Amino acid sequence: MAGPAVQSGGAPHVPVLLRPLLEAVAPVTGTWIDGTLGAGGYARGLLEAGADLVIGIDRDPLAHDLARDWGAVYGDRLRLVLANFAQMDTVAEAVDGVVLDLGVSSMQLDRAERGFSFMRDGPLDMRMGQDGPSAADIVNTAGEAEIADILYLYGEERASRRIAKRIVAARPITTTLQLAEIVQGCLPRAKPGQAHPATRSFQALRIAVNGEYDALWQGLMAAERALKPGGRLAVVTFHSVEDRMVKRFFQLHGDRKTHVNRYGDQSLEATEPFEVLTRKAIGPDDRELAENPRARSAKLRVGRRTEVPARAIAAAELSMPEMTRKR
Repeated sequence: MAGPAVQSGGAPHVPVLLRPLLEAVAPVTGTWIDGTLGAGGYARGLLEAGADLVIGIDRDPLAHDLARDWGAVYGDRLRLVLANFAQMDTVAEAVDGVVLDLGVSSMQLDRAERGFSFMRDGPLDMRMGQDGPSAADIVNTAGEAEIADILYLYGEERASRRIAKRIVAARPITTTLQLAEIVQGCLPRAKPGQAHPATRSFQALRIAVNGEYDALWQGLMAAERALKPGGRLAVVTFHSVEDRMVKRFFQLHGDRKTHVNRYGDQSLEATEPFEVLTRKAIGPDDRELAENPRARSAKLRVGRRTEVPARAIAAAELSMPEMTRKR
């Protein structure tokens, strides 16, 4: 068995909710897509659990660089694809399972030069794919109203207008700690145990830079198209908006309906593309929280693909936040 993946600085990468995920999707056989490869925690877990092939998709070249080291032991059982998981159905079809771990990866947070963390000083970047406009481009060129909309819609930051006004007044802003200090100065001091005051603002900018909500919307539909009947979709989220989108997706595209005919016989017939396997989201237990504090806000939802044909779903049906004001 391969050892744990290692982050920069020698710290082992601990995938969130891996144990309950593997239990929920068991048995793990055939071909699986890990649509958010990151440091490889889920891909490794799937391979160790019995997957014949794991297709690791990630838009971040760093994830692929790391996988060349830890993935060598798996040989041709691991296939790497540099892409956005929103296009996973163009990479493979009729797969046995799809796993998505949403949000920022610990391998990105741990590297100051990537500009994701308000705890480490680095260039204000936040680009997962390392292309397109950066967070610095947004905070230094967007209008005050647009910045406020981003912070409110994508980060659920109630002080969005106050923070946006302070950001515009402080331009140019080029580093993570510079932005964190600006945000922190607009909010009350955090009490022990509370999140850093800049958490929501950094989350919002990261989501805007990487189009994460749009990728999730498109990715859920792509997973529906890529899965074969009986295949499982497992999604781990870290904040309320993502979880709401995934929950709504399974509500609208999930469940099996029981029909009673005129003779009184009951039959279980699939009427939706998924059977929901987790009626309530699965969170971390005490053991996991002790091993990995990052898991405290994580939620897992799982569904099994039926034979009902895939169909599109509108972003608005998932309650997906959408920007209406353009630069």
